[in-house]
Order: sequence, then C-alpha cells, then structure tokens
Amino acid sequence: MIKVVIIGSGNVAQHLVQAFAKSKEIDVLQVFSRRKETIVPLLDSNKIISSYTDVAEADLYIIAVSDDAIAKVSAQLPFENRLVVHTSGSVPMDSVDNKNRKGIFYPVQTFTKGKEIDFNDIPICLESENATDFELLKKVAQCISHNVIKSNEKQRKALHISAVFVNNFANEMYRIANEICDENKVSFEILKPLILETATKLMTLSPKEAQTGPAKRNDLQTIQTHLDFLSNKNHVRIYKIITESIQSNGKEL
Repeated sequence: MIKVVIIGSGNVAQHLVQAFAKSKEIDVLQVFSRRKETIVPLLDSNKIISSYTDVAEADLYIIAVSDDAIAKVSAQLPFENRLVVHTSGSVPMDSVDNKNRKGIFYPVQTFTKGKEIDFNDIPICLESENATDFELLKKVAQCISHNVIKSNEKQRKALHISAVFVNNFANEMYRIANEICDENKVSFEILKPLILETATKLMTLSPKEAQTGPAKRNDLQTIQTHLDFLSNKNHVRIYKIITESIQSNGKEL
C-alpha cells in the first residue's frame, strides 16, 4: 500500500481523507491537525497528530492548508528528500521547501464541509520535479479519480482562474439573483430548473453557443427596463459590465 500523510484539516484535507478511505491501495498513516475535533469523525484518533516531531515516514506528504501557509508548513517538516506536494491551484510548486522533493496534487473542484463529493470524475492536476515522483502521484490520483491530468504551472493557474469564474463568480450571480427575488417576494426556487438547464447545456455546447438573453440579442429596450428596475447600485454596475462583456463577445472592453 502507498503510505500517505495529510497535513491540514480543512475542506480539501477532509475530502481527501474520505476519498482515500475508499481505496484499498492507499493507507492514510496520519493527519496533522491543530484542531483534532475536525478530523475525529473521519479517522482513528490515534492517527491524528498535532506536532511535526510525530510525523511518520511515508511515501507521500500532502499539504492541504491555506495558500499563504504552504511555504511555512513545508519548512517546518522535520525530514529531507521525501515527496511533499500541495493542493493549491495558484501557488507555485517552488513554495515547497527545497529540502524535500516537490509536487502538485490539485483537485479541480469546490469543497464544502458536510457536502459529500464523489472523487471519481474530479480532475486531479499533477506536477512533479522528476518522472519517478510523477508516477507515484499518478498512481495515488488514479486510486480515487478516473480523470488524472499532467499539467504545468501556467496551465494550473489558468485552470484556477477559470474555476473562479465558473464557480465563485457564477455563485455570486446566484446570490444576487436570490437577493433580488427576496426583495420582490418571489421564490428563488423558481430559478433552479433554469440554473440546472444552463449547466447541463455546457456538457454538449460551448459557452459561446449556449449564450442566450437580451445582451446576446442586443435587445436594448429590455436591457434598459432591467436597469430601471434594479434599485441596488452594485447590481446595476454588475449588470452593465456583464452585458457589455456579452455584447463584445469576450473582447476587451
């Protein structure tokens, strides 16, 4: 079995623990966590550590902490020449301390505590300094996912930025829509079939092909009616920016 130690106890770490638990080829030796209570429901308490001096020898160490803590955490690991990777989409591989071999294990997905996720179809982007380490990362990734991708730093950053647009920014649009519905005493639930259909279309169409609406049609009368209706200045500003972007078909505004 491949021996793995996970450093961290947040959303990504917790989902990795759950995913690895389903594989017969992965043995999660330990999880490093300052807050033991967050991991106890997922792992034998004897495997949860809170001191770096207690870190066991493993084949792979996965740092799953906040981006700004990766360098500091990797520097505190009390060993050398072992394979240490992080799970960030935007932090360089070089943020891992030079005393160890470096790599990337980046699952392209949004993780929320309490929301179970099937890892089988989650893309996992891998990077490493040498071919041998890459093969180990690939084997580990394939134990939990059917979608394993070799990437470089530029590609990973592009994916991460794109993920912010399709996930975080799109969800902010949902929040605004929910706010407008609440203000006008109409249920946001009515929009959920539309949200689902929009996402489903992208399985077979490009975003450009799937685009509809008044901005796409250049329906200036409807656009102005919407702007007149909106009472929140921030909503008006965002509506105008997105409308202009659609009208320009992605060209620089």
